[in-house]
Amino acid sequence: MQVEQISIFIENKSGRLAEVTQVLGESDINIRALSLADTSDFGILRLIVDKTDLARQTLKERGFTVNKTAVVAVEVPDRPAGLAGILQILDGGGVNVEYMYAFVEHSANNAVIIFRFDDADAAIKVLLANDIKVLEGERVYHM
Repeated sequence: MQVEQISIFIENKSGRLAEVTQVLGESDINIRALSLADTSDFGILRLIVDKTDLARQTLKERGFTVNKTAVVAVEVPDRPAGLAGILQILDGGGVNVEYMYAFVEHSANNAVIIFRFDDADAAIKVLLANDIKVLEGERVYHM
Protein backbone atom coordinates (compact mmCIF):
# COMPACT_ATOMS: atom_id res chain seq x y z
CA MET A 1 0.00 0.00 0.00
CA GLN A 2 2.97 2.27 -0.38
CA VAL A 3 3.70 4.64 -3.24
CA GLU A 4 7.12 5.14 -4.83
CA GLN A 5 8.42 8.68 -4.71
CA ILE A 6 11.61 9.94 -6.29
CA SER A 7 13.71 12.68 -4.72
CA ILE A 8 16.03 14.73 -6.90
CA PHE A 9 18.78 16.87 -5.42
CA ILE A 10 19.20 20.00 -7.52
CA GLU A 11 21.35 23.09 -7.24
CA ASN A 12 19.42 26.16 -6.22
CA LYS A 13 20.06 28.08 -9.43
CA SER A 14 17.99 29.31 -12.32
CA GLY A 15 16.94 26.70 -14.84
CA ARG A 16 17.60 23.50 -12.88
CA LEU A 17 13.95 22.83 -12.07
CA ALA A 18 13.04 23.50 -15.69
CA GLU A 19 15.72 21.04 -16.76
CA VAL A 20 14.28 18.27 -14.58
CA THR A 21 10.79 18.77 -15.95
CA GLN A 22 12.11 18.93 -19.52
CA VAL A 23 13.97 15.63 -19.10
CA LEU A 24 10.84 13.98 -17.73
CA GLY A 25 8.67 15.42 -20.49
CA GLU A 26 11.05 14.19 -23.20
CA SER A 27 10.67 10.67 -21.75
CA ASP A 28 6.86 10.93 -21.67
CA ILE A 29 6.79 10.81 -17.87
CA ASN A 30 3.81 12.47 -16.19
CA ILE A 31 4.23 14.22 -12.84
CA ARG A 32 1.31 13.39 -10.54
CA ALA A 33 2.41 15.26 -7.38
CA LEU A 34 5.40 17.29 -6.29
CA SER A 35 7.01 19.07 -3.41
CA LEU A 36 10.03 21.35 -3.52
CA ALA A 37 12.07 22.26 -0.45
CA ASP A 38 15.13 24.43 -0.79
CA THR A 39 18.03 25.96 1.04
CA SER A 40 20.36 28.66 -0.22
CA ASP A 41 22.53 26.07 -2.02
CA PHE A 42 20.33 23.17 -3.12
CA GLY A 43 16.79 21.89 -3.28
CA ILE A 44 15.06 18.57 -2.87
CA LEU A 45 12.37 17.96 -5.46
CA ARG A 46 10.06 15.14 -4.44
CA LEU A 47 7.91 13.66 -7.19
CA ILE A 48 5.23 11.06 -7.69
CA VAL A 49 5.33 10.12 -11.37
CA ASP A 50 3.57 7.56 -13.54
CA LYS A 51 6.82 5.77 -14.51
CA THR A 52 9.05 5.79 -11.44
CA ASP A 53 11.85 3.51 -12.65
CA LEU A 54 12.13 5.22 -16.04
CA ALA A 55 12.19 8.64 -14.39
CA ARG A 56 14.91 7.58 -11.99
CA GLN A 57 17.03 6.04 -14.74
CA THR A 58 16.58 8.97 -17.14
CA LEU A 59 17.44 11.59 -14.53
CA LYS A 60 20.52 9.65 -13.37
CA GLU A 61 21.71 9.41 -16.97
CA ARG A 62 21.43 13.20 -17.18
CA GLY A 63 23.63 13.63 -14.10
CA PHE A 64 21.04 14.19 -11.39
CA THR A 65 21.28 12.58 -7.97
CA VAL A 66 18.04 10.64 -7.52
CA ASN A 67 16.72 8.48 -4.66
CA LYS A 68 13.59 6.38 -4.40
CA THR A 69 11.51 6.49 -1.22
CA ALA A 70 8.31 4.81 -0.08
CA VAL A 71 5.50 7.17 0.91
CA VAL A 72 1.81 6.68 1.69
CA ALA A 73 -1.13 8.29 -0.14
CA VAL A 74 -4.13 8.87 2.09
CA GLU A 75 -7.63 10.10 1.31
CA VAL A 76 -8.41 12.97 3.64
CA PRO A 77 -11.90 14.46 4.03
CA ASP A 78 -11.99 17.67 1.95
CA ARG A 79 -13.55 19.84 4.63
CA PRO A 80 -12.39 22.04 7.49
CA ALA A 81 -10.45 19.97 10.06
CA GLY A 82 -10.34 16.92 7.74
CA LEU A 83 -6.56 16.79 7.91
CA ALA A 84 -6.60 17.55 11.64
CA GLY A 85 -8.69 14.43 12.25
CA ILE A 86 -6.24 12.21 10.36
CA LEU A 87 -3.27 13.73 12.18
CA GLN A 88 -4.94 13.17 15.55
CA ILE A 89 -5.50 9.50 14.68
CA LEU A 90 -1.86 9.13 13.69
CA ASP A 91 -0.68 10.89 16.84
CA GLY A 92 -2.92 8.67 18.95
CA GLY A 93 -1.33 5.66 17.27
CA GLY A 94 2.18 6.92 18.06
CA VAL A 95 3.01 7.54 14.38
CA ASN A 96 5.42 10.34 13.47
CA VAL A 97 4.92 12.29 10.24
CA GLU A 98 8.29 13.25 8.73
CA TYR A 99 6.75 15.36 5.97
CA MET A 100 3.67 15.60 3.80
CA TYR A 101 2.33 17.38 0.75
CA ALA A 102 -0.94 17.61 -1.11
CA PHE A 103 -1.78 15.72 -4.27
CA VAL A 104 -3.20 17.50 -7.31
CA GLU A 105 -6.29 15.29 -7.72
CA HIS A 106 -9.41 14.69 -5.71
CA SER A 107 -10.77 11.24 -5.03
CA ALA A 108 -14.55 11.33 -4.52
CA ASN A 109 -15.15 14.07 -1.92
CA ASN A 110 -11.70 13.68 -0.44
CA ALA A 111 -8.35 15.30 -1.00
CA VAL A 112 -5.27 13.10 -1.34
CA ILE A 113 -2.24 13.77 0.85
CA ILE A 114 1.19 12.17 0.44
CA PHE A 115 2.81 11.29 3.79
CA ARG A 116 6.31 10.20 4.69
CA PHE A 117 6.29 8.40 8.05
CA ASP A 118 9.11 7.21 10.25
CA ASP A 119 7.37 3.79 10.22
CA ALA A 120 5.13 3.42 7.16
CA ASP A 121 3.89 -0.05 8.08
CA ALA A 122 2.76 1.10 11.52
CA ALA A 123 1.12 4.17 9.99
CA ILE A 124 -0.80 2.09 7.45
CA LYS A 125 -1.96 -0.25 10.22
CA VAL A 126 -3.25 2.68 12.31
CA LEU A 127 -4.96 4.32 9.32
CA LEU A 128 -6.71 1.13 8.19
CA ALA A 129 -7.79 0.29 11.74
CA ASN A 130 -9.53 3.67 11.81
CA ASP A 131 -11.23 3.18 8.42
CA ILE A 132 -8.98 5.72 6.68
CA LYS A 133 -8.52 4.94 3.00
CA VAL A 134 -4.92 4.34 1.94
CA LEU A 135 -4.45 4.36 -1.83
CA GLU A 136 -2.52 1.77 -3.84
CA GLY A 137 0.46 3.05 -5.82
CA GLU A 138 -0.96 2.07 -9.20
CA ARG A 139 -4.08 4.12 -8.53
CA VAL A 140 -2.04 7.17 -7.54
CA TYR A 141 0.31 6.94 -10.54
CA HIS A 142 -2.65 7.06 -12.93
CA MET A 143 -5.04 9.54 -11.28
